[in-house]
Amino acid sequence: MPQPLRHRRRPLLAAAAAALAAGPARAAGEPVDVLLVLAVDVSRSVDEDEARLQREGYRSAVADPAVVEAIRGGMIGAVGLAYVEWAGAEYQRLVLPWLRIAGAADAAAWAERLAEAPRASLSWTSISGALDFSLKVLADAPFEATRRVIDVSGDGVNNSGGPVDIARDRVVAEGITINGLPIVNDRPTYGRMPSVPLDDYYRDNVIGGPGAFVIVAEDFLSFGLAVKRKLIREIAGMPGPAAG
Repeated sequence: MPQPLRHRRRPLLAAAAAALAAGPARAAGEPVDVLLVLAVDVSRSVDEDEARLQREGYRSAVADPAVVEAIRGGMIGAVGLAYVEWAGAEYQRLVLPWLRIAGAADAAAWAERLAEAPRASLSWTSISGALDFSLKVLADAPFEATRRVIDVSGDGVNNSGGPVDIARDRVVAEGITINGLPIVNDRPTYGRMPSVPLDDYYRDNVIGGPGAFVIVAEDFLSFGLAVKRKLIREIAGMPGPAAG
């Protein structure tokens, strides 16, 4: 074979070998029953005490025996979990990358990692930015699942970035379900009360996809219980009544 042709083929053969090596590794990702992104509002309307209650709510809910039982009761008996915090259009952060949770020890380790993670708070509320970012997080998941869910919690309406309903439709078009956990309290957001009740806003503009639902947290103190109910429903793949 002429020397120049061999030289031309070497990069092609190397690229093919790399593709073959990468392909099976991605396809062989461990299976889970559901990929779940927890997307949590950390805008300035959430003060330090409320932020602590939010995190404690997620920590206690994920490690709760009833949630662990729901995880173990799935066909595979495991879920993939990622934790995102978001504020305005300029701020979304993957606080805890994907972790496969298949039992109480995994859940406790996840809760401990969340307790140790630093927290930031920025202005404004971009649910649309949170949805777009969570979509990218799902695309990078190292696990295989037939169901993909984004769980959005927050205490205000979208007031930064693109329209939330357009972001929602973009996510739903990928076969992903968006569930909502609006935190309803009597405090105005940036000095203004929402023009519509927050739970109605979430139903009309935020949630979507197969079996989508809203569970309302009446305030930050009841947040943990609402998260627990929501996780059990999401993990089991059971749609609930829109009002939760």
